[in-house]
Amino acid sequence: MTQIFKFGGASLRDADDIRHLGHLMADFPGRPLVVVLSAMGKTTNALEALLDAARGNDEANYRERLENLRRDHLAIVGALFGSKASPVAQRVEALIAELDQHHRTLAKHARPFHYDQTIGFGELMSTTIVSAWLEASGIATRWQDARRLIVTDDCYQAANVDWAATTERLRELAWDDCRLLVTQGFLGGTQDGQTTTLGRGGSDYSAAILAHCLEAERVTMWKDVPGLFNADPRRFDNATQLEHISYAETIELAWHGAKVIHPKSLAPLQRKRIPLTVRSFKAPRTPGSTIDADPRHDGDVPIVILREAQILLTLYPRDFALMDEAHQHDILGHLVRVGVHASMIDSAAMRVSLCLDRPTGRLEALVEALSADYRVVRRNNLTLLTVRHPDDGLLEGLSAGRDCLAERRNADTAQRLFPGDQCPESWHLPT
Repeated sequence: MTQIFKFGGASLRDADDIRHLGHLMADFPGRPLVVVLSAMGKTTNALEALLDAARGNDEANYRERLENLRRDHLAIVGALFGSKASPVAQRVEALIAELDQHHRTLAKHARPFHYDQTIGFGELMSTTIVSAWLEASGIATRWQDARRLIVTDDCYQAANVDWAATTERLRELAWDDCRLLVTQGFLGGTQDGQTTTLGRGGSDYSAAILAHCLEAERVTMWKDVPGLFNADPRRFDNATQLEHISYAETIELAWHGAKVIHPKSLAPLQRKRIPLTVRSFKAPRTPGSTIDADPRHDGDVPIVILREAQILLTLYPRDFALMDEAHQHDILGHLVRVGVHASMIDSAAMRVSLCLDRPTGRLEALVEALSADYRVVRRNNLTLLTVRHPDDGLLEGLSAGRDCLAERRNADTAQRLFPGDQCPESWHLPT
């Protein structure tokens, strides 16, 4: 059965990473593999900045950023292929030229459409280079264009998958003697050939789509950490790796802001009961973390999530009315219309508090709309602490010395909101 491997940008930063990927692929002979790749390093961020320069008619900035993209990718090609770099370098140069042409012809279109026609060039370049390297290393490889495999609607920047059409396209794939296919994450395409994207972080989702439609045996996400932890190991010095977690629990963690797996990725796997394993790209022989349908280990240890740069909006009725169901329905309707997600909602008789992500244009529109009927008090730069399966000692230990501005708790989850300047860079889980 087919396996799906996904590598993110943190695993594709330079030539050494690509060589390491080649060695890792050589350890998986004898079975069909689909390898889904993100853009290299911070390329997507660089392409977004390039797009802004193009749409802002900042020619000097645009030219500098385009040349930086070209130089960085060609440097990796040169480091990998040496004197034999020319054919791969020519393909990268052609993609850069096509990217440049896209910006010149599409700058007058709406930004979402322009974004999708150009931003995926990072994945196109990374897969071009990696597939050529694998082939040169003796691993039979075929490059596939994800824009021809994953069929979507034309909701640019957040395209919806046409599952039936995508399944039909994937069933037409012929493996021949090729056991490894390399394709792009993040990208799809409409029926008439326009490029679409699946949302930032959508490469995880791409892997899940392919697994679902191919009825794959397993999905493996190769990351720069050895697995999933009960807290961010970069922030908590005593975080513990989770060996096993269910789909349902992982969805809860993603909903509350854990940087685990793209939230959309889990439903397609859950429907087909396809397990997902998170493993270390740098230490592939170490045990990873598995996500599947088995809930027996959920709640074995508390799981802690920090969500920073939060905004607290506290709403009071202007007419001293109760904040009853009608008012709450009205407030939630404003969130839906503006397209803003609340990380936490806390209510009382005469107030509703909304904890929201950092300011954006949409947030400003929300505040303006709410201010017509409510007195809105706003606090910035807050940190939201979420604990799944909390115990009182852990929650109080993490809260010690901090002012709790809002709180919400149910049987499985506790949330507390603190001023950001009271929260350290490095945390320790109380034991």
